[in-house]
Amino acid sequence: MNIFDQIAEAVIRRGDLAHLALFVWASGASGLLAMTLRDLFAANRRFDAFVRELSLFNRRHSGEP
Repeated sequence: MNIFDQIAEAVIRRGDLAHLALFVWASGASGLLAMTLRDLFAANRRFDAFVRELSLFNRRHSGEP
């Protein structure tokens, strides 16, 4: 029996299903937040790379040294 089964069994034995449901909801919300932040940071890196390439292109084609 793994740790999650033991925790679930202990909570169910005490009759505390509301706390178990709240824990599952909070864990899911935290996981979704972590995934969203990871995607946001990746999009920010891609945008930064795009702006750098655009700046390089403009410098090359503007005639400035």
